[in-house]
Amino acid sequence: MNIQYLGHACFLITSNKITPKTTSGAASDHYSLLIDPFLNGNPAAKARAEDVTATHIFVTHGHDDHLGDAVSIATRCASTVYATVETGGRFPQTVKVEVGQIGGFIRSDFGGVKFTAAAHGSNVPGGLACGFLIELEGKKIYHAGDTGLIIDMMLLAEENVDVALLPIGDRFTMGPRDAMRAVGFIKPKRVVPMHYNTWPIIEQNPELFKKEAEAVTGVPVSVLAVGEELQC
Repeated sequence: MNIQYLGHACFLITSNKITPKTTSGAASDHYSLLIDPFLNGNPAAKARAEDVTATHIFVTHGHDDHLGDAVSIATRCASTVYATVETGGRFPQTVKVEVGQIGGFIRSDFGGVKFTAAAHGSNVPGGLACGFLIELEGKKIYHAGDTGLIIDMMLLAEENVDVALLPIGDRFTMGPRDAMRAVGFIKPKRVVPMHYNTWPIIEQNPELFKKEAEAVTGVPVSVLAVGEELQC
């Protein structure tokens, strides 16, 4: 399984899982899970929306830098979209949308996803922002979405999270100090920072975050350049 950072809060998780189909052979199930696909219009992105394919798309909330190109990619790729009820309403009826709400779990062909709490606006009246705890190939990937530090993150310590994708940009989300505290709450096996340096207003030093977070929590931090992959 590969986790590729596409910039801002966008990640592409790809998997080739070999599933026995018959006694005479096996078939490969390829999954490409795309989270918060803000690509076109993103000054930090290297890939264009037209270059990315996805079997499944996850949208944490309706702000333009997260909803991004989700509609166009889902339409082109016939992707299944996961979003809260209100954010899911931003998609045309021609797109398959699996809606849920915080605390809910949806089983899927790739594994499953749980909607997690996030302290942030949604850009949809009455709607909530969320994060996602994605289960794939027996591993758990937590994408916090846009959020401040919340006590609910302590509950994730029981989930045995393999990789936590956490915002560090400050102003609109957690900054590095609170993100470090979040690592202590979640206790993941590895952390990847996100949602920073897209614009000057959220400029941060991810290498400094890595140094300090590893020293305080003992959890490895992988700082990914845009386009870089993490294998897990």
